[in-house]
Amino acid sequence: MEFELLLLIGLFAGVLAGLLGIGGGIIFTPVLYFLFDEQGVENPVLWTIGSGLFCTFVAAVGGTVRQYIQDNFYLKEGVFLGVLGMIGIFLGKQIITSPYYNREAFVIFFSCMLLYAAFMLFQRGRDKTDERSRTFSVIGFKTAFITGGIGGFVAALAGVGGGGIMVPMMNLFFKQPFKKSVSVSQLAMVIMVCSGWVQLAFLSPMDVGITIVTYGYVDFGASLPLSIGGLCGGFVGALWNQKINRTYLQWGFALLAFVMASRLIWSII
Repeated sequence: MEFELLLLIGLFAGVLAGLLGIGGGIIFTPVLYFLFDEQGVENPVLWTIGSGLFCTFVAAVGGTVRQYIQDNFYLKEGVFLGVLGMIGIFLGKQIITSPYYNREAFVIFFSCMLLYAAFMLFQRGRDKTDERSRTFSVIGFKTAFITGGIGGFVAALAGVGGGGIMVPMMNLFFKQPFKKSVSVSQLAMVIMVCSGWVQLAFLSPMDVGITIVTYGYVDFGASLPLSIGGLCGGFVGALWNQKINRTYLQWGFALLAFVMASRLIWSII
């Protein structure tokens, strides 16, 4: 796949990340999986997860900077969530490096995660409550432990940032405002996703990636153009976030997630 095409795909993923705070992994991961699989890489799952986590890390850094510039930044809560999310990342890594986590298991898990995120954001899109009229509590240990742990675990198994899980959980289950949930999720992803791709970078793969620029199970040659596009697109998405109706954003993401899940499942039938 050409550098320019990967750059454009990354741009699209970045816009999506900026709009919804989902880290871009919803797009990065399927693209990388199809890329590694079609090139005949022996273990496409670990290469996809390692490279996808790197892409998401770069996009999350950009997202965090944008949230800070927009004065929607929660340092203590974001760091707290990210550190606890590293526990989930570590547990997930034990599973993906086992011989039982093959391509079928990866596709099924990732597709279920997509459908779950689609359902949760579809439900949120139906909620007409005006958050500005409500009072919200600080994110405590229980919220951070549950949300970060599940988000990190999902991130490791699916090669995404976990924002598609953490944002709906904080917003729906723990009654945090949507804008705050996006900001806290972005900062948390910087920490826990970084720990994920670094751990996979220090493994010794039995096969090779699709470019010569690799380290462990991270193919920087494939993931870098996606990351660059994602970083640039994220700033565009953040600007549009203030102008597009929130309901349309959430319903649009739900539709996209359903389409991506269907395509992945079709690939193993």
